[in-house]
Amino acid sequence: MKKIVACVDGASYTEPVCDYASWAARRLSLPLEFLHVLDRAEEARFDASGSIGLGAQEALLEELSQLDERRSILAREHGRRILEAAMDRALQKGVTDVDVRQGHDELVGTLLEIQEDTRLFVIGQHDEEHHPKRFLLDHNLEGAIRALQRPILVATSRFKEPTRFMIAFDGSPTARKMVDMVADSPILRGMSCTLVTVGDASDALSGAQARLADAGFQVSARQLQGDPVEALTGHAETGGMDMLVMGAYGHSRIRHLVVGSTTTALLRRTRIPVFILR
Repeated sequence: MKKIVACVDGASYTEPVCDYASWAARRLSLPLEFLHVLDRAEEARFDASGSIGLGAQEALLEELSQLDERRSILAREHGRRILEAAMDRALQKGVTDVDVRQGHDELVGTLLEIQEDTRLFVIGQHDEEHHPKRFLLDHNLEGAIRALQRPILVATSRFKEPTRFMIAFDGSPTARKMVDMVADSPILRGMSCTLVTVGDASDALSGAQARLADAGFQVSARQLQGDPVEALTGHAETGGMDMLVMGAYGHSRIRHLVVGSTTTALLRRTRIPVFILR
């Protein structure tokens, strides 16, 4: 059976990741697994296998080695406690099938190994209020979005159960496929939806609106002008949206709206969770 995998590391967004993952697990009726990955650099910061020269004594090497081993033990224990807390939180949120996993390599590689059995990944985004000078995405988040072939829900710093969402739409075959995925999945069903395009995609917009309406969505459409990032984030804020649905990195015509640097800019600037579909 497919499952939802939520990545937790104890950062400020860990609790919202737990809550959005629990919400998705209930909506999709799927098992939930929390994943904590110990980067090898965190487990072993010091390599005492070679000579450090300058007449250093063996006792110093031994002491450094023991310190490194102790740090590794503490890192694993810290990860175990994070996973236990995440499981308890999910159970309190009504998820009945919850498991945990601790990895020991690097996050993106671990996610690639388990994506065959995964329906959805949930990953956190740094809170811009706490990182006001950040101009780049976390390398793990960007690497996951580029590498994975599964949907990714990027959680922000506060959980709010979604009731309204917007789809970034440009009329391309990729965008129409994205609309089909939303229409066919139960995760957003029953919510109010707004199709938002920047520029001219009026011909395809009506078809997408009809497709979602036939699937039972209360749907409206908006055509905006200007810079895509400014237009989309502005509408999300003024329209009271709870979630942005968009495409990932790629090479189709949709890149002019939601791909490449625009994708990165949207993820960095939006204050609502982003549901990225492949």
